[in-house]
Amino acid sequence: MSGLLEGIRVLDFGRYIAGPFCATLLADLGADVIRVERPEGGEDRYTVPVTAEGEGAYHMQIGRNKKGMTLNPAKPEGQEILRRLVATADVVIVNLPPPALKKLGLDYDSLRAIKPDIILTMGSAFGSTGPYTSRGGFDTVAQAMSGAMYLSGTPGKPSKSFAPYCDFGTASLSAFGTLAAIIHRMKTGEGQIVEASLLNTALTFNNAALIEQSELQLCREGTGTRGQYNAPTDSYRTKDGWIMVQIVGGGLFKRWADMIGEDHWLSDERFATDQSRGDHGEIIGDRMRTWCEDRTNEQALATLAGAGIPCGELLSPQEVLENEHVVGSEAFQPVDYPGLPLPAPLARHPVRYSETPVDDFARAPLLGEHTDAIMAELGFGAEEIAKLRGLRII
Repeated sequence: MSGLLEGIRVLDFGRYIAGPFCATLLADLGADVIRVERPEGGEDRYTVPVTAEGEGAYHMQIGRNKKGMTLNPAKPEGQEILRRLVATADVVIVNLPPPALKKLGLDYDSLRAIKPDIILTMGSAFGSTGPYTSRGGFDTVAQAMSGAMYLSGTPGKPSKSFAPYCDFGTASLSAFGTLAAIIHRMKTGEGQIVEASLLNTALTFNNAALIEQSELQLCREGTGTRGQYNAPTDSYRTKDGWIMVQIVGGGLFKRWADMIGEDHWLSDERFATDQSRGDHGEIIGDRMRTWCEDRTNEQALATLAGAGIPCGELLSPQEVLENEHVVGSEAFQPVDYPGLPLPAPLARHPVRYSETPVDDFARAPLLGEHTDAIMAELGFGAEEIAKLRGLRII
């Protein structure tokens, strides 16, 4: 793996996506990441089950490049193991409510007492300030509360994103913040708390719409896949499928108008700017819809691409896996896992580095796969390990 974070140890106590995928990104860059689960396994190990044992697709993706350890830190014997483990770590990643962190000894004060320069990366639904701090929440709750779900659907019928972008966005921002904290520690020797929340991520992603509402009070409502800030931007049915087109900027609009035979629209005040075109998107969209209905996907995309207009097919998951560009660019790495009928197609690390490329992924660990080795590293003997396993501490 990339050596960018070689020598950095990360303890991943996260749950579901926002915490664990933050650790995954750091693991991709060479950090030594230990995924710590309860002896019976965390719930997220079994989300979107794909093996006969019920282990899930998210585990295949988010568990990559990590060591797997089981531990129950709620018991006194577990606390001793936790203390030894934290003493070896640089970063601890959690997304549990503050009372639970305190009970488990994973709050910042407890961690800092063991390792003064520790970095604690925390995630939650609503953050540690404001009246909702004690509430739980998932990705879709943040989508709903950010205004994005209201604007993504149609009037009276809100729509969520199938892909949990608040979770993955929070994980990515948390990894960004953790890297900043690591740099700060390199300069000063100080650790700190890095905190992110699902709602803050969602508000960040939808900020422009909220600024517009604050300043202009337009009270927009959802228009499905049709864009409201430019046009034509929508999904369009062809003879044999669907395509997506997005046109932003006067140059692209001119190319589109020339291509479709509506060059007189270039002098029409209704279509003078991106926003005015968005305001009259139904007119422009109807014309584009008529044009697409007479063509197949292949014909429409070839003509649009030839004119330099951003476009793409609306693909099913199976079609994504078979798409010539996805396959040709090697966007996925096939990774075997015990019990999978086929290698899992793992999306590669999302950033490319010219000097420190990310190596192929190691598969996600089996439950507790590396527990014995980690315990031995911490100074526990074989008899102690066997006893602790019998007590369900590990």
